Amino acid sequence: MDSRPEVIVEFLFDRGLFHVAIKNIGDRPAIGISIQFNKKITGLGGRKEISALPLFRNIEFLGPGREIVIFLDITHSYFTRKQPPRISARLAYSDAEKQKYEATINHDLEIYRELTYLPEHECDCGKK
Repeated sequence: MDSRPEVIVEFLFDRGLFHVAIKNIGDRPAIGISIQFNKKITGLGGRKEISALPLFRNIEFLGPGREIVIFLDITHSYFTRKQPPRISARLAYSDAEKQKYEATINHDLEIYRELTYLPEHECDCGKK
């Protein structure tokens, strides 16, 4: 098996919150990472274009196993504002030897629309 960086972009759902995660699941550092989304993604209740953050234009270095997680939005807000449920992320990066890598990762956030969750502050959870 080749030793190489492997960068992924994931949308994480956790108790009604969406996050975007960029992670190097490979065993070598990734250099000069750029990520382009096929659609404009607005988060933070519609106040911030997340897909336009400078972070997605150039991450100089991401070591093996390292991850960057960005809060996107509350899922209810995201879907109420009719944000795109199907999103593609196009990644480009290289390794220390200047070998280039590209990948496209497709996401369907629609699978999270109907999920129910209990917000932490509303959970008694057996506390006395």
